[in-house]
Amino acid sequence: MKLPRVLAAALIVLAATACGSSEADSGSGTLRVGVIGSGVGNKLTRAVGFLDQRGELLPALKAAGITKIKVATFPNGPDLNQALAGGSLDIGMYGDTPALIGRGQGLPTRLVSLNSVRLDAAIVAKKDGGPASLKDLQGKRIGVQTGSYIHRYLLGALAQAGVKPKEIIHMYTPAIIAALEKNSIDAGGLVSADQAAEEKKGYTSIDVASRNHPDLLGTSVTVVTEKYLAGHQDIVKVWQQTEVKSVRVAKADWPGYTAYVARTGGYAPDITIKTTLKEQLPEEPFSAEGLKLLEGTKAFLVQQGLIKKAYTLDSWLAPGARP
Repeated sequence: MKLPRVLAAALIVLAATACGSSEADSGSGTLRVGVIGSGVGNKLTRAVGFLDQRGELLPALKAAGITKIKVATFPNGPDLNQALAGGSLDIGMYGDTPALIGRGQGLPTRLVSLNSVRLDAAIVAKKDGGPASLKDLQGKRIGVQTGSYIHRYLLGALAQAGVKPKEIIHMYTPAIIAALEKNSIDAGGLVSADQAAEEKKGYTSIDVASRNHPDLLGTSVTVVTEKYLAGHQDIVKVWQQTEVKSVRVAKADWPGYTAYVARTGGYAPDITIKTTLKEQLPEEPFSAEGLKLLEGTKAFLVQQGLIKKAYTLDSWLAPGARP
């Protein structure tokens, strides 16, 4: 089951744009970071964002010469890839699938860390006459953010079940939720927080990655552009140390952290508490579990033909990223 041709074509254009970009960075002391988010715009997310809210991020990054952070929020990984390609970002924090695809299409990034692991997703069915299992999705229409780790999970789950849907439609999360309400799609792929929110409305999840396909759980990566890295070699170790510190701070004040996630994510507190898990935040840049999940995702994307030429994770690592 292939990813849409339009996505593959867009990523080829993206790679060409990356090779031809000559836009300079926004200043030697300014770090431009791209994140995925749908709540409060242009703010850092997850543990690093929590550290920033506490006023502890910039001091931690001072050793790398960083005096200011400029944040840009994107609805999806492929959109963040385009910003990396266009030269408007130095660092990206986003899902493994778009990051791997981007690198495979020539996007000049290097891997700094796996900042999150065990990211969950689910396939939620429409209410009226909706599917009751993966098998029921044969010949049906499914909405998902293509190019995301949710998409990778969806494709993997369908492939393992031997199911071929009629159509997989690229839709952002609000459109998926609206389409489920209108019965214009049979099911949608959603992250765990949106899954929990929809279940509160009476919708049913017919498949959940953590329950049914733990091998398809996602990871979130931090990447740095090769251009920025060339002039800021200290950024790799300093950023890794900062991420580890942010995780420890978050785990030490878990109620404060989940309240922060609820505010920045736009979800109800009870949903945030249910779907924000300590085990998703690793206290090291590259956990064994995270690397295994990342390798599995990369192998799947190669098999799907989206990564045209296989590459090793070691070749993607930023210099000094692993001891």
